[in-house]
Amino acid sequence: MVNETIPEEQVAVPENADPRKRRKRPKDVTSLHGHRVVTGPELRATFADAPGPESHPGWFSRRLLHGIVLALLVGVIVAGLVGAWAVMNGVIRFPSAVASKAPAAVCPTTVFDYTPNNKVSVNVYNAAGRAGLAKSVADQLKARGYNVGSVDNSTTSYTGPAVVVSGSSGQAAAFNIQRNLAGTDYFQDQRTDASVDVILAPGFSALVPPELVDNTPGKLSCPREEQRIADNAKLPVIPTP
Repeated sequence: MVNETIPEEQVAVPENADPRKRRKRPKDVTSLHGHRVVTGPELRATFADAPGPESHPGWFSRRLLHGIVLALLVGVIVAGLVGAWAVMNGVIRFPSAVASKAPAAVCPTTVFDYTPNNKVSVNVYNAAGRAGLAKSVADQLKARGYNVGSVDNSTTSYTGPAVVVSGSSGQAAAFNIQRNLAGTDYFQDQRTDASVDVILAPGFSALVPPELVDNTPGKLSCPREEQRIADNAKLPVIPTP
């Protein structure tokens, strides 16, 4: 008789056989509760060729746009912080914040009598860039009986003959000065005394001859008032002596 070798997996083991004599079937690692288990090599093979986001159309353009927007946003924030610092520290001043310190931009309409020269106290400043001009004019005013105070140099972008500045209590005295310096512009500041400042500008040539001074009543002169209001860029810079 020929003996045939029966494979192990085909050998029937009785249910009531000794458990120690029953062979344990090999465990299938590719299956878990009836579901196929994906192995590591299979996962690596699956994702090895997956394209990255940079391979998508328009990826670079979107990244560039995002970078530009972020840079602009950071710039706006930095500019805002710098601007706030500048305003708080007085580096930047808004017109409304300094309006109280600036000369009045409205020409007074009061009619003044001609005040005697010896009742007028005047300070003379040279902003014309001509050496000795302030002293020369101050000497001429002294000769006409004026009380001359400060005589010094100054600066201004004003291009008329001269600027006449006083407080509200010195307007009558300023009217007298304007009759002796033709073509000047009057400005009012916040001083409380009756003194008058004369700021000689590049357009100044000479005082009105004493015999030609008009001493009849009149108003202060602001010939460039309309120009100053219409174009703030042409406002004369009135220096603080």
